[in-house]
Amino acid sequence: MTILIKQPEFVGTEAGERKVYEEEKVLVLDAGLVVPHTTSFGQTFRLTFCLYNDFKTGIMMQKSVEIFYQINHIKQTYDFVQRMRNEYSKLNRVEMSIWECCELLNEVVDESDPDLDEPEIVHLLQTAEAIRKDYPNEDWLHLTGLIHDLGKVLLLPSFGELPQWAVVGDTFPVGCAFDQSNVHHKYFTENPDYYNPAYNTKYGVYSEGCGLENVMMSWGHDDHMYLVAMENKSTLPSAALFIIRYHSFYALNKEDVESPKWLHLFSKYDLYSKSKVRVDVEKVKPYYLSLIKKYFPLKLRW
Repeated sequence: MTILIKQPEFVGTEAGERKVYEEEKVLVLDAGLVVPHTTSFGQTFRLTFCLYNDFKTGIMMQKSVEIFYQINHIKQTYDFVQRMRNEYSKLNRVEMSIWECCELLNEVVDESDPDLDEPEIVHLLQTAEAIRKDYPNEDWLHLTGLIHDLGKVLLLPSFGELPQWAVVGDTFPVGCAFDQSNVHHKYFTENPDYYNPAYNTKYGVYSEGCGLENVMMSWGHDDHMYLVAMENKSTLPSAALFIIRYHSFYALNKEDVESPKWLHLFSKYDLYSKSKVRVDVEKVKPYYLSLIKKYFPLKLRW
C-alpha cells in the first residue's frame, strides 16, 4: 500500500541524505530529519520498551499489559470497528475547544502504557515541548505533539466511557489476516475474525494496492482524533494528520509507505519523552493557544 505525503522542507539539507555524526550523537534520516540521541529534557531515547526500577513491579506491569492486549485482540473485530466509526463520526457528543479537551485528559491514565503513570496532559506537554526544543521552526509538529492523544477522552463518561481495550494500545488493520508482527499476536486466535474466511486472508475485504488510507484500523483514540481533525476542517498539513491517525500503528512496515519519516521521528518523542520533569503549563499555554487558533476553529464538534 502506498501513501504519498508532502513533506515540509528542511532548509540546508539535501533530501535522501543519511549520515551519522558521531561527534554530535545525532542521526540524520531521509529528507534531513534529525533524530537526537537524547531529548531536550536530557532523557535518553531508550532502545528497550521500558525500564523498571523494581523487578517485581515490572513483571506485574508486563503481565497487566499482556492481559490488556489479550482482551483487545479478542474484541477488536471488523464489525466492532465499523460500529464505532459509524457512531463516533457523528461528532455529536460535546462541543469544546482543543485546550478544553487537553484539560479533560487530567482525568485519564492509559493502562496499556507501563511507562506512563501520570495524567495524559503531562505526557502531551512533555512530547510537544521536547519536539519544540529540538525543532523550533516546525510549529505544526509541536501542536501535533500536544493533540495526538486527545482521542483518549473516549474513556470519559461524556464520550461513552469506552473500556481501555477500545481506546488505547497498539493499533492494527482489521478486515484482513492479523499480521505476525502485531504485539501478542497469539491472542488473535480467540478473535472471531481469525476464522472468518471473509476476513482471514492476506487482503481480506480489501484489494491489493488499495492504499493504507482505505484500510480500517482497530478502533481507538488515534482514529477518533483523526476524525475530529478532518470533520472540523483542521488546516494541519497531511503529515500531521498521518501522525495522528497512525501513531499507535507500531507494526507499520515503513517500506510499504512512501513517506512515514515524520511519523518515525514523532514516535521517538511520543515513546521516550516521558519523565518526572513537569512542564510549566501556564508558561507554555499562550504559545499552544496561538497554534490552536492557527490550525483549528475556536470550538470543535467531538
